[in-house]
Amino acid sequence: MQKHRIAAWRSFSLRRIRHWQLYLLLILPVAYVIVFCYVPMGGLLMAFQKYRISKGLFGSAWVGLTNFNRFFSSVYFLRTLRNTLILSLLGITLGMPFPILLALCLNDMRNGFGKRFVQLVTYAPYFISTVVMVSMLFQWMELRTGLINHIWEFFGGNATDFMGKARYFRFIYTASGIWQYMGFNSIIYLAALNGIDPQLHEAAIVDGATRLKRVWHIDLPGILPTVVILLILNCGRILSVGFEKVYLMQNDANLEVSQIISTYVYEIGLKKQDISYGTAVGLFNSVVNFALVVMVNATARRMGESSLW
Repeated sequence: MQKHRIAAWRSFSLRRIRHWQLYLLLILPVAYVIVFCYVPMGGLLMAFQKYRISKGLFGSAWVGLTNFNRFFSSVYFLRTLRNTLILSLLGITLGMPFPILLALCLNDMRNGFGKRFVQLVTYAPYFISTVVMVSMLFQWMELRTGLINHIWEFFGGNATDFMGKARYFRFIYTASGIWQYMGFNSIIYLAALNGIDPQLHEAAIVDGATRLKRVWHIDLPGILPTVVILLILNCGRILSVGFEKVYLMQNDANLEVSQIISTYVYEIGLKKQDISYGTAVGLFNSVVNFALVVMVNATARRMGESSLW
Protein backbone atom coordinates (compact mmCIF):
# COMPACT_ATOMS: atom_id res chain seq x y z
CA MET A 1 0.00 0.00 0.00
CA GLN A 2 2.82 2.39 0.89
CA LYS A 3 4.57 1.66 -2.40
CA HIS A 4 1.40 2.44 -4.32
CA ARG A 5 1.04 5.76 -2.51
CA ILE A 6 4.64 6.70 -3.25
CA ALA A 7 4.21 5.75 -6.90
CA ALA A 8 0.98 7.77 -7.15
CA TRP A 9 2.65 10.81 -5.55
CA ARG A 10 5.61 10.57 -7.94
CA SER A 11 3.25 10.32 -10.90
CA PHE A 12 1.33 13.37 -9.71
CA SER A 13 4.56 15.31 -9.17
CA LEU A 14 5.79 14.46 -12.67
CA ARG A 15 2.50 15.59 -14.21
CA ARG A 16 2.65 18.81 -12.21
CA ILE A 17 6.17 19.54 -13.39
CA ARG A 18 5.36 18.59 -16.99
CA HIS A 19 2.31 20.90 -17.10
CA TRP A 20 3.63 23.73 -14.93
CA GLN A 21 2.24 26.33 -17.37
CA LEU A 22 -1.32 25.26 -16.58
CA TYR A 23 -0.72 25.52 -12.84
CA LEU A 24 0.82 28.94 -13.39
CA LEU A 25 -2.39 30.09 -15.09
CA LEU A 26 -4.34 29.01 -12.01
CA ILE A 27 -2.53 31.45 -9.70
CA LEU A 28 -4.59 34.54 -10.55
CA PRO A 29 -8.05 32.86 -10.45
CA VAL A 30 -7.23 31.11 -7.16
CA ALA A 31 -5.88 34.35 -5.70
CA TYR A 32 -9.02 36.18 -6.83
CA VAL A 33 -11.31 33.63 -5.14
CA ILE A 34 -9.29 33.68 -1.92
CA VAL A 35 -9.02 37.47 -1.67
CA PHE A 36 -12.55 38.41 -2.73
CA CYS A 37 -14.58 35.35 -1.62
CA TYR A 38 -12.92 33.75 1.40
CA VAL A 39 -11.13 36.64 3.13
CA PRO A 40 -14.34 38.73 3.39
CA MET A 41 -15.97 35.83 5.25
CA GLY A 42 -14.07 37.04 8.30
CA GLY A 43 -16.56 39.88 8.41
CA LEU A 44 -19.26 37.40 9.41
CA LEU A 45 -17.97 37.84 12.96
CA MET A 46 -19.77 41.19 12.99
CA ALA A 47 -23.09 39.31 13.07
CA PHE A 48 -22.23 38.22 16.62
CA GLN A 49 -20.91 41.61 17.75
CA LYS A 50 -22.06 45.12 18.45
CA TYR A 51 -19.66 46.32 15.82
CA ARG A 52 -18.08 49.76 16.06
CA ILE A 53 -15.80 51.04 13.31
CA SER A 54 -13.63 52.84 15.86
CA LYS A 55 -12.96 49.60 17.75
CA GLY A 56 -12.54 47.34 14.76
CA LEU A 57 -13.46 43.71 14.19
CA PHE A 58 -11.55 42.31 17.16
CA GLY A 59 -12.23 45.14 19.58
CA SER A 60 -16.02 45.29 19.32
CA ALA A 61 -18.18 43.77 22.05
CA TRP A 62 -19.60 40.28 21.57
CA VAL A 63 -23.39 39.97 21.83
CA GLY A 64 -23.92 36.37 20.72
CA LEU A 65 -27.23 35.76 18.95
CA THR A 66 -28.78 39.08 19.93
CA ASN A 67 -28.80 40.41 16.37
CA PHE A 68 -30.51 37.26 15.07
CA ASN A 69 -33.15 37.38 17.82
CA ARG A 70 -33.73 41.01 16.97
CA PHE A 71 -34.39 40.12 13.34
CA PHE A 72 -36.65 37.15 14.12
CA SER A 73 -38.77 39.26 16.48
CA SER A 74 -38.90 42.22 14.10
CA VAL A 75 -42.12 43.15 12.28
CA TYR A 76 -40.08 43.09 9.06
CA PHE A 77 -39.04 39.42 9.40
CA LEU A 78 -42.19 37.75 8.07
CA ARG A 79 -42.83 40.46 5.48
CA THR A 80 -39.36 40.41 3.95
CA LEU A 81 -39.19 36.60 4.08
CA ARG A 82 -42.62 36.25 2.46
CA ASN A 83 -41.87 38.77 -0.30
CA THR A 84 -38.51 37.17 -1.04
CA LEU A 85 -39.98 33.66 -1.21
CA ILE A 86 -42.86 34.73 -3.44
CA LEU A 87 -40.63 36.53 -5.95
CA SER A 88 -38.16 33.63 -6.02
CA LEU A 89 -40.80 30.93 -6.42
CA LEU A 90 -42.52 32.90 -9.16
CA GLY A 91 -39.21 33.27 -10.94
CA ILE A 92 -38.50 29.53 -10.70
CA THR A 93 -41.95 28.12 -11.48
CA LEU A 94 -42.70 30.55 -14.31
CA GLY A 95 -39.17 31.31 -15.44
CA MET A 96 -37.88 27.78 -16.04
CA PRO A 97 -40.55 26.43 -18.47
CA PHE A 98 -40.18 29.26 -21.02
CA PRO A 99 -36.47 28.69 -21.81
CA ILE A 100 -37.18 24.96 -22.15
CA LEU A 101 -40.04 25.57 -24.58
CA LEU A 102 -37.94 28.06 -26.55
CA ALA A 103 -35.06 25.60 -26.77
CA LEU A 104 -37.37 22.82 -27.97
CA CYS A 105 -38.83 25.11 -30.65
CA LEU A 106 -35.41 26.33 -31.80
CA ASN A 107 -34.09 22.78 -31.89
CA ASP A 108 -36.92 21.80 -34.24
CA MET A 109 -36.61 24.78 -36.59
CA ARG A 110 -35.20 23.92 -40.01
CA ASN A 111 -35.18 27.45 -41.46
CA GLY A 112 -31.69 28.73 -40.72
CA PHE A 113 -32.51 32.42 -41.16
CA GLY A 114 -35.65 32.19 -39.05
CA LYS A 115 -33.79 30.35 -36.32
CA ARG A 116 -31.01 32.94 -36.20
CA PHE A 117 -33.54 35.77 -36.17
CA VAL A 118 -35.46 34.27 -33.25
CA GLN A 119 -32.22 33.70 -31.36
CA LEU A 120 -31.14 37.32 -31.94
CA VAL A 121 -34.47 38.72 -30.77
CA THR A 122 -34.66 36.51 -27.67
CA TYR A 123 -30.99 36.77 -26.67
CA ALA A 124 -30.71 40.57 -27.03
CA PRO A 125 -32.65 41.55 -23.84
CA TYR A 126 -30.13 39.66 -21.69
CA PHE A 127 -27.45 42.22 -22.54
CA ILE A 128 -29.56 45.18 -21.40
CA SER A 129 -28.32 46.48 -18.05
CA THR A 130 -30.65 46.37 -15.06
CA VAL A 131 -30.81 50.16 -14.83
CA VAL A 132 -31.77 50.50 -18.48
CA MET A 133 -34.29 47.67 -18.15
CA VAL A 134 -36.09 49.32 -15.24
CA SER A 135 -36.01 52.68 -17.03
CA MET A 136 -37.69 51.03 -20.02
CA LEU A 137 -40.37 49.59 -17.74
CA PHE A 138 -41.10 53.03 -16.29
CA GLN A 139 -41.28 54.54 -19.79
CA TRP A 140 -43.57 51.82 -21.13
CA MET A 141 -45.91 51.95 -18.13
CA GLU A 142 -46.01 55.70 -17.59
CA LEU A 143 -49.53 56.86 -16.76
CA ARG A 144 -50.04 59.35 -19.64
CA THR A 145 -47.45 58.56 -22.32
CA GLY A 146 -46.64 54.90 -21.70
CA LEU A 147 -47.06 52.40 -24.53
CA ILE A 148 -48.78 49.84 -22.28
CA ASN A 149 -51.42 52.36 -21.21
CA HIS A 150 -52.05 53.41 -24.81
CA ILE A 151 -52.66 49.78 -25.75
CA TRP A 152 -54.76 49.30 -22.63
CA GLU A 153 -56.93 52.31 -23.48
CA PHE A 154 -57.27 51.15 -27.10
CA PHE A 155 -59.00 48.00 -25.86
CA GLY A 156 -61.33 49.98 -23.60
CA GLY A 157 -59.39 50.05 -20.34
CA ASN A 158 -58.53 53.01 -18.16
CA ALA A 159 -54.99 54.39 -17.82
CA THR A 160 -53.34 52.85 -14.77
CA ASP A 161 -50.19 53.68 -12.85
CA PHE A 162 -48.84 50.12 -12.98
CA MET A 163 -45.52 50.93 -11.30
CA GLY A 164 -47.28 52.77 -8.49
CA LYS A 165 -49.66 50.00 -7.46
CA ALA A 166 -48.48 47.20 -5.22
CA ARG A 167 -50.67 44.51 -6.79
CA TYR A 168 -48.86 44.79 -10.13
CA PHE A 169 -45.31 44.72 -8.78
CA ARG A 170 -44.79 40.94 -8.66
CA PHE A 171 -46.27 40.40 -12.11
CA ILE A 172 -44.11 43.13 -13.67
CA TYR A 173 -40.98 41.86 -11.94
CA THR A 174 -41.54 38.24 -12.98
CA ALA A 175 -42.71 38.93 -16.54
CA SER A 176 -39.83 41.31 -17.28
CA GLY A 177 -37.38 38.76 -15.87
CA ILE A 178 -38.76 36.02 -18.12
CA TRP A 179 -38.49 38.31 -21.15
CA GLN A 180 -34.94 39.35 -20.29
CA TYR A 181 -33.43 35.94 -19.45
CA MET A 182 -35.50 33.47 -21.48
CA GLY A 183 -33.31 33.54 -24.58
CA PHE A 184 -29.99 33.34 -22.80
CA ASN A 185 -31.09 30.55 -20.46
CA SER A 186 -32.31 28.51 -23.44
CA ILE A 187 -28.69 28.18 -24.62
CA ILE A 188 -28.01 25.62 -21.89
CA TYR A 189 -30.99 23.51 -22.92
CA LEU A 190 -30.06 23.80 -26.60
CA ALA A 191 -26.62 22.43 -25.77
CA ALA A 192 -28.24 19.52 -23.91
CA LEU A 193 -30.57 18.84 -26.86
CA ASN A 194 -27.64 18.80 -29.26
CA GLY A 195 -26.06 16.09 -27.11
CA ILE A 196 -28.95 13.68 -27.67
CA ASP A 197 -28.10 10.80 -29.99
CA PRO A 198 -29.75 11.46 -33.42
CA GLN A 199 -30.22 7.72 -33.86
CA LEU A 200 -32.93 7.82 -31.20
CA HIS A 201 -34.98 10.20 -33.35
CA GLU A 202 -34.29 8.17 -36.47
CA ALA A 203 -35.52 5.00 -34.81
CA ALA A 204 -38.60 6.80 -33.45
CA ILE A 205 -39.43 8.14 -36.94
CA VAL A 206 -39.15 4.62 -38.38
CA ASP A 207 -41.56 3.41 -35.68
CA GLY A 208 -44.03 6.14 -36.69
CA ALA A 209 -43.65 8.43 -33.69
CA THR A 210 -45.00 11.95 -34.18
CA ARG A 211 -42.95 15.04 -33.39
CA LEU A 212 -44.77 15.61 -30.09
CA LYS A 213 -44.15 12.02 -29.03
CA ARG A 214 -40.45 12.37 -29.85
CA VAL A 215 -40.28 15.55 -27.79
CA TRP A 216 -42.01 13.87 -24.86
CA HIS A 217 -40.13 10.56 -24.93
CA ILE A 218 -36.69 11.62 -26.25
CA ASP A 219 -36.01 15.35 -25.92
CA LEU A 220 -37.47 15.96 -22.47
CA PRO A 221 -35.84 12.89 -20.84
CA GLY A 222 -32.59 13.88 -22.55
CA ILE A 223 -32.49 17.34 -20.96
CA LEU A 224 -34.00 16.25 -17.63
CA PRO A 225 -30.60 15.95 -15.86
CA THR A 226 -29.77 19.51 -16.95
CA VAL A 227 -33.16 20.72 -15.69
CA VAL A 228 -32.57 19.06 -12.32
CA ILE A 229 -29.10 20.60 -11.92
CA LEU A 230 -30.39 24.08 -12.77
CA LEU A 231 -33.34 23.60 -10.42
CA ILE A 232 -30.98 22.74 -7.57
CA LEU A 233 -28.86 25.82 -8.29
CA ASN A 234 -31.93 28.03 -8.49
CA CYS A 235 -33.25 26.69 -5.20
CA GLY A 236 -29.90 27.64 -3.66
CA ARG A 237 -30.61 31.24 -4.64
CA ILE A 238 -34.23 31.20 -3.56
CA LEU A 239 -33.66 33.87 -0.88
CA SER A 240 -31.15 35.83 -2.97
CA VAL A 241 -33.50 37.74 -5.23
CA GLY A 242 -31.54 40.29 -7.24
CA PHE A 243 -31.11 43.48 -5.23
CA GLU A 244 -30.63 45.96 -8.09
CA LYS A 245 -33.85 45.41 -10.01
CA VAL A 246 -36.08 45.24 -6.93
CA TYR A 247 -34.49 48.34 -5.42
CA LEU A 248 -34.87 50.34 -8.65
CA MET A 249 -38.53 49.31 -8.99
CA GLN A 250 -39.24 49.99 -5.34
CA ASN A 251 -41.23 53.01 -4.17
CA ASP A 252 -43.41 53.98 -1.21
CA ALA A 253 -46.55 52.72 -2.94
CA ASN A 254 -45.33 49.14 -3.46
CA LEU A 255 -42.99 48.83 -0.46
CA GLU A 256 -45.32 46.37 1.23
CA VAL A 257 -44.68 43.74 -1.46
CA SER A 258 -41.26 44.87 -2.73
CA GLN A 259 -39.29 44.93 0.52
CA ILE A 260 -37.09 41.80 0.37
CA ILE A 261 -34.17 40.59 2.45
CA SER A 262 -31.44 42.10 0.28
CA THR A 263 -33.05 45.56 0.17
CA TYR A 264 -33.68 45.35 3.93
CA VAL A 265 -29.99 44.57 4.51
CA TYR A 266 -29.05 47.60 2.39
CA GLU A 267 -31.50 49.80 4.28
CA ILE A 268 -30.31 48.69 7.71
CA GLY A 269 -26.62 48.01 7.13
CA LEU A 270 -25.62 50.89 4.87
CA LYS A 271 -28.21 53.61 5.19
CA LYS A 272 -28.71 53.32 8.93
CA GLN A 273 -25.15 52.08 9.60
CA ASP A 274 -26.34 49.19 11.77
CA ILE A 275 -23.63 46.96 10.35
CA SER A 276 -23.89 44.08 12.84
CA TYR A 277 -27.63 43.73 12.38
CA GLY A 278 -27.34 43.86 8.59
CA THR A 279 -24.59 41.22 8.67
CA ALA A 280 -26.76 38.94 10.80
CA VAL A 281 -29.65 39.21 8.35
CA GLY A 282 -27.32 38.50 5.43
CA LEU A 283 -25.83 35.48 7.22
CA PHE A 284 -29.30 34.10 7.92
CA ASN A 285 -30.03 34.46 4.21
CA SER A 286 -26.89 32.55 3.21
CA VAL A 287 -27.44 29.73 5.73
CA VAL A 288 -31.00 29.16 4.51
CA ASN A 289 -29.83 29.11 0.89
CA PHE A 290 -27.15 26.53 1.72
CA ALA A 291 -29.68 24.35 3.57
CA LEU A 292 -32.06 24.49 0.59
CA VAL A 293 -29.29 23.40 -1.79
CA VAL A 294 -28.47 20.42 0.42
CA MET A 295 -32.12 19.36 0.77
CA VAL A 296 -33.02 19.72 -2.91
CA ASN A 297 -29.82 17.92 -3.95
CA ALA A 298 -30.58 15.04 -1.57
CA THR A 299 -34.15 14.83 -2.88
CA ALA A 300 -32.96 14.73 -6.50
CA ARG A 301 -30.41 12.02 -5.69
CA ARG A 302 -33.03 9.85 -3.94
CA MET A 303 -35.36 10.19 -6.92
CA GLY A 304 -32.62 8.72 -9.10
CA GLU A 305 -31.98 11.87 -11.12
CA SER A 306 -28.78 13.87 -11.48
CA SER A 307 -27.40 15.78 -8.52
CA LEU A 308 -24.52 18.10 -7.74
CA TRP A 309 -22.87 15.60 -5.38
